[in-house]
Amino acid sequence: MNPQPGMVYLIGAGPGDPGLITVRGRECLERADVVLYDYLSGPRVLEWTRPGAELYCLGRHGHGKLWKQDEINAKLVECGKAGKTVARLKGGDPSIFGRLAEELDALTAAGIPFEIIPGISTAVASGAYAGVTITDRDQASCVTFLTGHEKPGKDEDSLDYAALAKLPGTLVIYMGVTTAEQWSSRLLEHGRPADTPVLLVRRCSLPDQQAFECTLGEVAGVLAPGKVRPPVVAIVGPVARRPEAMEWFSGRPLFGQTVLVTRPRHQAAPMVERLRELGSECLVQPAIKIGPPPQIENLHDAALRCGDFHWIVFSSSNGVESFMSAVYQCGGDARRLGGVKLAAIGPATVETLAEHYLTADLCPAEYRAEALAEALAPECSEKRVLLVRASRGREVLAEMLADAGTEIEQVVAYLSSDVTTPDPDIAEALNTGQVPWTTVTSSAIARSLVALFGEALRNTKLVAISPLTAGVLEELGYPAALVADEYTADGVIKAILRGCGA
Repeated sequence: MNPQPGMVYLIGAGPGDPGLITVRGRECLERADVVLYDYLSGPRVLEWTRPGAELYCLGRHGHGKLWKQDEINAKLVECGKAGKTVARLKGGDPSIFGRLAEELDALTAAGIPFEIIPGISTAVASGAYAGVTITDRDQASCVTFLTGHEKPGKDEDSLDYAALAKLPGTLVIYMGVTTAEQWSSRLLEHGRPADTPVLLVRRCSLPDQQAFECTLGEVAGVLAPGKVRPPVVAIVGPVARRPEAMEWFSGRPLFGQTVLVTRPRHQAAPMVERLRELGSECLVQPAIKIGPPPQIENLHDAALRCGDFHWIVFSSSNGVESFMSAVYQCGGDARRLGGVKLAAIGPATVETLAEHYLTADLCPAEYRAEALAEALAPECSEKRVLLVRASRGREVLAEMLADAGTEIEQVVAYLSSDVTTPDPDIAEALNTGQVPWTTVTSSAIARSLVALFGEALRNTKLVAISPLTAGVLEELGYPAALVADEYTADGVIKAILRGCGA
């Protein structure tokens, strides 16, 4: 018995920035069993795919196999007939120079249901991200999209350059790098002035976006072989002349910088988002991973005995999450901690407590174990304190509280272990000096990073979250280039901004 046909979603991924995919596009991508993607759709968009989905890159020039259109069509039909949910990711909008019609013909002939999900077109996005408007009530009342690279064998005069040269608006030319001499000369021959402004936008919306200003008479020289690599969109017309004040995207303080974020993957997102907002390219290579404690029964026992303690001390956000999960698993809720005072090592831990409707009674002005112990000692002498901690780390907090006469009980809330195999692409980027900045947000991360990358770390600037972490790096022979003034993830970002002169 043949299975019911699956569903194919033809999704416009936008120009490259994963934040520019539509909500509907992301929803369908998240549910897909199979994803076929063009490299121009942007690898970061694949962050929305579900674990276990089959991913097929359809190739890029000079990097591996390029799928032919009939091979793509066949794969869509094959997966659809097998009853799978398929996401076909296309850069920009699928209906604009995306060969959508050929895929629709194949799906329709095979009886495979589909949905077309529009995307932000690269033409429109290129103008926005380069600081120009594609239309203007004074200078351009119309806009025309055209390709600079037509189907092989097609009539050379299929585009009416005489009409295009006379249009009182904007021309946006896709795929026109290798054919710049042809299309520009044809426009000039038919009367378009040589001083017509042209704006070339390369890798629109990505952290390495470039924009080149020239004229129609100059564009063939600017795009001469080997000078500017695709993908490039050319905006031709009066609107392409832009004031410098409009360069909002490339003017961001970390534009053009690459930052390696080394926090555990589940904690990296807020830092990555902030860095990307500031203009940087972010790579994520967790140096440590967080898992359940080796003896979960001890954690459950402590969660059941919250009322036995005067204070519960949390030395990390991970500790809060793991401990509260144990409380819930044991049939309790936040009320179980109602009669207990809570201490947190820093603002991130305070925020995590707040997510569970709990308020920290104490947080030191300086976010480190010594400061927490000094602030807490006068409050808990001869009182019972539960210290919620990781499977490894310094003993200074427990020792200082014990010296102050506190009755200390410790419970391991989570397992912290090293990542031992680096992402090969990130290792290559470090080896070749393509990563200017690397964040180091704990002593454990410092040690694991050195084990992961060794000498390659000399090709990047290490940014330590605190003097303590910087000291560990120094001991290991890899001194930090910068140390955060504020011992938080935001403090690390501020240090990078300071290092960039921003």
